[in-house]
Amino acid sequence: MTIKLNDILQFENLDNVKIKFNMMFGGNWNPIEIFKNKDFEKLKEGHYTRSFKVNDITIGFIRISKTDNTWLLFHVGKVTKELNVPLESCRKYEYEPLLQYQKYFGRLIIKYKNTTQNVVRKAITVIDDCEVVQILSDVFDNDIFPGYDKVNISWTGLIRVIEKDSWKTALQNQKGVYLLTDESNGKMYVGSAYGDTMILGRWLAYTRTGHGGNVGLKKLSFEHIKNNFRFSILDIYKSTIDDQTIIERENWWKDVLLSRKFGYNEN
Repeated sequence: MTIKLNDILQFENLDNVKIKFNMMFGGNWNPIEIFKNKDFEKLKEGHYTRSFKVNDITIGFIRISKTDNTWLLFHVGKVTKELNVPLESCRKYEYEPLLQYQKYFGRLIIKYKNTTQNVVRKAITVIDDCEVVQILSDVFDNDIFPGYDKVNISWTGLIRVIEKDSWKTALQNQKGVYLLTDESNGKMYVGSAYGDTMILGRWLAYTRTGHGGNVGLKKLSFEHIKNNFRFSILDIYKSTIDDQTIIERENWWKDVLLSRKFGYNEN
């Protein structure tokens, strides 16, 4: 039996109800990561940016998976006032949360394929296409290690996951070459990891100091690194591989990515 969204929310009148499908936009707005980091106020600021009017009921979803067309409910609220703020300002409205739906925030998952570029939709036109696929027993947390070739995580995200078992197990068992990317300017830093704790040990050092002891990164403030750096993995190797092989591969990546000439590598 298919369960539709309104079977759960049970709105009697949909005339003033709108659904916003919040999804990744550029590199700086990734709602599901913001949710995982528990920055709920930032999420709601991004939700209340446009396309509403006073007395609208707004239903806020964030995309979990583009492949599966799955979305997580994080907010239901009512617009109470339109703010007189500049166009470039983020939040355009005052609102009050509808707390009767709070028990579903972060727990209710739907499947819906948005076939238009419009992220704000009148509920009456789409709510019957929103199929409830799961109501979680607890708030959504999908921080299982994604695989070495899929790691692409912010500094804040790294802080959140680095002590989780799946991440610790994966990162402490592989030597490798990794990449730090500064989103504010595109500059890169290529590093290598070997020794007893391998990638885990190197990345833990970044969480403690920001620069991890690297000369080129010491010139940056810790705040800049926290706000702008992303971590990914270029190559992985078994723990039995000779360290010199890792070092040679690190130098190869530095040459390919020009991270000495245009980035933060200084050797």
